[in-house]
Amino acid sequence: AYGAGLQAVIDEKNWDTQEDLAKVYINWSGYAYGNSKKGVSAHESFTNRLQAMQIVMHNQDNREHDILDSDDYYQFHGGATAAVRQFSGVQPTVYHGDHSRPFAPKIRKLEEELARVVRGRAVNPKWVAGVMRHGYKGAFEIAATVDYLFAFAATSGCVADHHFDAVYEAYVENEDVQNFLKKENIDAFNDIIKRLLEAQQRELWKPNRNSIGDQLLKYLEIYNPSC
Repeated sequence: AYGAGLQAVIDEKNWDTQEDLAKVYINWSGYAYGNSKKGVSAHESFTNRLQAMQIVMHNQDNREHDILDSDDYYQFHGGATAAVRQFSGVQPTVYHGDHSRPFAPKIRKLEEELARVVRGRAVNPKWVAGVMRHGYKGAFEIAATVDYLFAFAATSGCVADHHFDAVYEAYVENEDVQNFLKKENIDAFNDIIKRLLEAQQRELWKPNRNSIGDQLLKYLEIYNPSC
């Protein structure tokens, strides 16, 4: 199986605390390879190494996609951050290395990179208009972006409240986008509503208006009454 084990846990909401996420990352990633070793359990050694870490950094060598385009980024980058925080007791400094231009690499804190992606792509009206031309698949891409933002918040602790606010305003509060989602892919719309509610319930997001939580619950009752 590929990954760090976090996608299924987060998708199925099968976790209670960040310690749960850290343990999943350790369980999936704590195997040693090299010389004659082919997947030998080394979970204790791996945990000891993580306890001593002060910095977590993930390099990306292309600009064909960003860190909210795939679950791989939050699984490895966010998972490592969660594990270091859990086993060292301290939130590490988290960096993103942009090596898409090898002669001029850019190193940013993860908070800065997430802000760039949210503002530059996720809630950019040009991007939203572009994916809306692709019907149900475009709606899926919008919902996936919310999922990955949520997962980074859960694992890394590097997502700010205003990032969620911006996503809510762009996808739910914007009537044109909301109508598109409900028409082309109601499941995607429901997924966005449920994920934003979960972010509130897990205290990963404190909306800038108290009415937002009530509005999300109203949408959930109307479009997904089984919940």
